[in-house]
Amino acid sequence: MSHECSFLRRKSNIDMLIKFNSIRFKITGMVLILLIISALAFYFITLTIMNRQILQEVLKRAEALSKSTAASAGYSLLSKDFLGLDNMVFRIREANQDIEFIAIVGPDMKVIADSDIARTGKTVLSLQGRLLLEDVDGTTITESSSPSVECFEIVSPIVSFNKPQGWVILSVNKLTLQNAERAAREKIMLLFAVILMLGIAGSIALSSLLTRPIQELSAGVDDIKEGKGRRRLKIYSQDEFGKLTASFNEMTALIDEQSGKLNKYAKDLEDSYVSTVRVLAAAIDARDPYTHGHSTRVAMFSLLIGREIGLNNAELEELEVACLFHDIGKIKTPDAILRKKDKLTVAEYNEMMRHTEYGAEILSKAPSLQKYIPPVRHHHEWYNGKGYPDGLKGDAIPLFAAIIAVTDTYDAMTSNRPYRGAISFMETLEELTKCSGTQFRPDLVKVFTRIMDKSIVEEMQEVWG
Repeated sequence: MSHECSFLRRKSNIDMLIKFNSIRFKITGMVLILLIISALAFYFITLTIMNRQILQEVLKRAEALSKSTAASAGYSLLSKDFLGLDNMVFRIREANQDIEFIAIVGPDMKVIADSDIARTGKTVLSLQGRLLLEDVDGTTITESSSPSVECFEIVSPIVSFNKPQGWVILSVNKLTLQNAERAAREKIMLLFAVILMLGIAGSIALSSLLTRPIQELSAGVDDIKEGKGRRRLKIYSQDEFGKLTASFNEMTALIDEQSGKLNKYAKDLEDSYVSTVRVLAAAIDARDPYTHGHSTRVAMFSLLIGREIGLNNAELEELEVACLFHDIGKIKTPDAILRKKDKLTVAEYNEMMRHTEYGAEILSKAPSLQKYIPPVRHHHEWYNGKGYPDGLKGDAIPLFAAIIAVTDTYDAMTSNRPYRGAISFMETLEELTKCSGTQFRPDLVKVFTRIMDKSIVEEMQEVWG
């Protein structure tokens, strides 16, 4: 009897052990499947988002560059300034290493100017490739390949006075994009391999404590899939799944680091675009010998005001770039108006005034440059609301625009113009003070006149010892 009872107890213990092991095996298997699926989903979602973001930034920057080049090239074509076109495409190619080539072709599809001078005069063959985008203004983006290179080709029409003048063809090498994607993909793949190994180790032990950590991990993956802010997951224990949760937090931190690198790449693209627009801004000033160096001087005077009123370094950098951009809209203003020595007609003056709107339109092509739109659009607004283009008044005028309004006027008055000579330093400051409160912000005029008066005193002290 006792032997029979002992046998039954041993059999019951064996059955319970088998049942326990079976449940543990099932839970472990489910956890492993969940981790693998979640990791793979997160991996492919991350790659997809990353690749799309890089591609969009490259294409947007290249499209904006092509269109701004087309806008500038129209006037050079009308004036047959082919040397200027050669210089333009050379500088653009030099400032953007990911550009394979940039060419300006005429209506007959013969190359007028090319970053590769050997192709000048040749006929451009029909572009072959997959059409990615066709804009309402006629700009197209195609993805094409040849035995030697794969690239994106952006073609923008050159139109001046509503008359087609030709095309700008810009080719962006896909190798830069592919290298960035490959490097990120390898790091992310290695990271996910480590995470999966930690997940497997953590899922084997302490199955009774899996529910809450798994739910926390799943919620974290869902947050990332839905694009929500990545939060640090709560660690419920110090076992394997506690380590797995900690590893997931490390993974999200590394993903944030990769995002920072991608943002740096986007910043590099922005810097490349800014350097190109700097060249175009200098080209605008150079179109008229009376305005040569105007934007640079406006930036210099504006930075004096900015430092005096306590702007930080980041704000000063933004102010400087805004000053260099402030007349970028004059790309679309005809030379006949810009360089006219006589008084402008009403129609010509109205067209000249539109350069603020044209500048805002050019900067709107790149999302990262939209922060410069307010000072570019509003630097001709008056403090009393009688300026243009929107009639803003008082403090409604952006600070950078109000600063540029003062320094732009100062430089214009103290420079020789075709219709008058330069006005003296003192007369200019008196005129600024006279217009304080009507055309200009009074506090900025006071700051500027104080700075300029101080600089004159210092110069006199240096002269007289």
